[in-house]
Amino acid sequence: MSSVPVMKKYKDICIKVVASFFFLGYSPIASGTVGTLGGVLIVYYLRDYPLSYTIFTFSLIMLGMYVSNEAEHIYREKDSHKIVIDEVIGYLVAMMWLPHYSVIIMIIGFFVNRVFDILKPYPIRKLEQLPGGVGVVMDDVLAGVYTNIVLRIIMLLTVV
Repeated sequence: MSSVPVMKKYKDICIKVVASFFFLGYSPIASGTVGTLGGVLIVYYLRDYPLSYTIFTFSLIMLGMYVSNEAEHIYREKDSHKIVIDEVIGYLVAMMWLPHYSVIIMIIGFFVNRVFDILKPYPIRKLEQLPGGVGVVMDDVLAGVYTNIVLRIIMLLTVV
C-alpha cells in the first residue's frame, strides 16, 4: 500500500480548504460575496495591529496565488467560483493602511470592492487573464487598490 495517493488526497483537501476559505466558496449563491465576508472578519480582528495586518496580507497573497493555481487543477476549471481566497485578499488590500476604521467604512469598502471585482474596470480584467493563480489573485488585489483609493477620497470629503 502506497502513501502517495493518501498524501495527494490530504494535500488536495488542504488546498480546497484554503482556496475556498474554509468552504465559504461552496456557498450556492454569491460565493464571491460570501467569501469576502471572511476578509471582513480578518480586518475586524487585525485592524489595530498594522504590522501583523501587513504581514498577514502579503503572506496571504503569496499563499493565495499558490493555492488558487493548485485549486484550478483540482476543480478542473479556470478561476472556479469555489476559489474565494482572492476575494478575501482583495478586501484586505481594500482596507489596508487606512487612517482609521469604522463599521461604516468597512461596509462601504465591502460594497465598493465587490463592485470593482464584478465590473473589473481597466486594467483589472487584463490582470485576470494572467496565467494560473497569479491571474486569480492579482485582479482582486488591483480591485482592492482601487477600493482603497475610493475609501481615502470618501474619508477626505466626509466625516465617516
